[in-house]
Amino acid sequence: MKSNLIFIGMPAVGKSTVGIVVAKRLGKGFIDSDLLIQEQEGKLLREIIAEVGDDGFLKIENQVNRDIKAENAVISPGGSVVYCEEAMRHFKEIGIVVYLHASYQTIKRRIRNPQKRGVVLKDGQTLKDLYDERKVLFEKYADVTISEEGCQIEETIENVLDTIENYSQNKA
Repeated sequence: MKSNLIFIGMPAVGKSTVGIVVAKRLGKGFIDSDLLIQEQEGKLLREIIAEVGDDGFLKIENQVNRDIKAENAVISPGGSVVYCEEAMRHFKEIGIVVYLHASYQTIKRRIRNPQKRGVVLKDGQTLKDLYDERKVLFEKYADVTISEEGCQIEETIENVLDTIENYSQNKA
């Protein structure tokens, strides 16, 4: 049985917040891969992106996530990890990939300022463009999808726990 849970989804869906609580409730460790990237590089994410650009950042993000060795952990990578094929292949091998889904309207409401939030948009790209582009990838890699529509954080956490329990029983 795969003992890790990997949360994917747009910025502001609560990958870290939900992840930490789920880890506590299931007695698992918690890994925030953005923090691992900052630790490895000795810089903040936005400083890394400013220095090496989007493509350079994705190379680092791919390497850090691909190299995560974990058992019985909840892993919360950055939203752009779905562009990193090696990392996503690794995650599919070591765990259950959980897509925390929220509508574009919900994301837009939660992310008031994409730049401050560290959301990388290409020139001329809107948050909606990014949402549409990534949604396809999230759906491609997800083992399970949790809808957050109309849910408070506590409900999302309960939905994750119930879904994982059912998923694990069906795979056993």
